[in-house]
Amino acid sequence: MTIRFPPDAILLAAGLGTRLRPLTGTRPKPLVAVAGQPLIERVVAPLAGEGLTRFAVNAHYLADQMAAAVDALPLRFPGCRFSLSREDEVMLGTGGGARAALPLIETDPVLVANTDAFWRPADDRPLARMAARFDADPDSVVLLCAHPACALGFRRSHDFCLDPKSAITKDSGLPVIYAGVVLLGRVWFAGRPDGPFSMNRIFEAALEQDRLRGVLLDAEWFHIGDPEARDAAERRLREA
Repeated sequence: MTIRFPPDAILLAAGLGTRLRPLTGTRPKPLVAVAGQPLIERVVAPLAGEGLTRFAVNAHYLADQMAAAVDALPLRFPGCRFSLSREDEVMLGTGGGARAALPLIETDPVLVANTDAFWRPADDRPLARMAARFDADPDSVVLLCAHPACALGFRRSHDFCLDPKSAITKDSGLPVIYAGVVLLGRVWFAGRPDGPFSMNRIFEAALEQDRLRGVLLDAEWFHIGDPEARDAAERRLREA
């Protein structure tokens, strides 16, 4: 399978945002503003900048607010199409939410992105490198990774290691952070049990099969996990 670039994207926007309280007391996390711009727009901007045009957004917490925001996104990003995957009864988790949104997009593979982390569009264009990495191994799961020294707002040392051949390992290679963007084939969602599950289950399965690959982001990476991280990101963006 050769990737059709750019792929369609699923944006994970259903979470409760508990660590971001009180900022998320009356609004969903993707609508929290960072230096005057909602998180979801900061996530879409670099993706649209590399040519992505079709997006599915899942929603659970304060879903009506997310629905209104999704309806307004084409005004901000002309030429892009956005659809909503509502999880009104139960939140499906990152994996279950992505799987439920698959019928709203067309490509295989698909890009799945968190909506609490971003990089500035002018700083790097990593999606083409992710696509090239996927083309080299179409059975793989390709993670976008950030170097800890370039990560703002991340509270752990690292998530994985990245070896010189782009393989993700537990303990061999450069320590890296999962930057919240993954490119993978739809086959990785097949056979998963109905209901909620985490994308981590797919990552763990790919790691066990030596199919987990990584591409390093060559840019500053902003993780908005709590109010202090949001404030630090605003200071940094205003300085820049």
